[in-house]
Amino acid sequence: MKSRILKITLAPFLMMLLLWIQGCTIQMTFDGASIPENVNTASVQLFENRAAYVNPVLSQTFTEGLKDRIINGSRLTLADGTGDVDFSGEITGYDTEPLAIQADAISTETRLTVRINVRYENFKDPEKSWESSFSAYRDFPSEQNITVIEGELVDEIVEELTENIFNKAFADW
Repeated sequence: MKSRILKITLAPFLMMLLLWIQGCTIQMTFDGASIPENVNTASVQLFENRAAYVNPVLSQTFTEGLKDRIINGSRLTLADGTGDVDFSGEITGYDTEPLAIQADAISTETRLTVRINVRYENFKDPEKSWESSFSAYRDFPSEQNITVIEGELVDEIVEELTENIFNKAFADW
């Protein structure tokens, strides 16, 4: 008898809680993103490679990586044209530089750095639009041939960059 009374008195409370939750205007995802309810689509323009040294696949790799991050990390769908929010920009740097130079002027490590300029336009709330530069790098032993490990390094760098861009756009950091 007690459990029946408990179920009857909890039912209205749970119903009101459910209605209150549905009435919220911001959707929180498990990765900390907060996307306003009126933002439903995103678009990602091709990030052209304007670096002095051009990796021939970096432009496509980065653009697709950002699309994947948005699709997998939010409820947003990709728009064919321009979405409620739009990402555009260019790759501004793709460089290697020697690190940890020894007394005999030989480097033991090399750093691969990628720099990206991003323009984020929020057409639903233009005050939240921004333009910013992002960079990420990976170090590797100088005796390794970069052509052998370049694909893996670029994948790691793109993952870090897209995570940082996603967070700036949707996690307010």
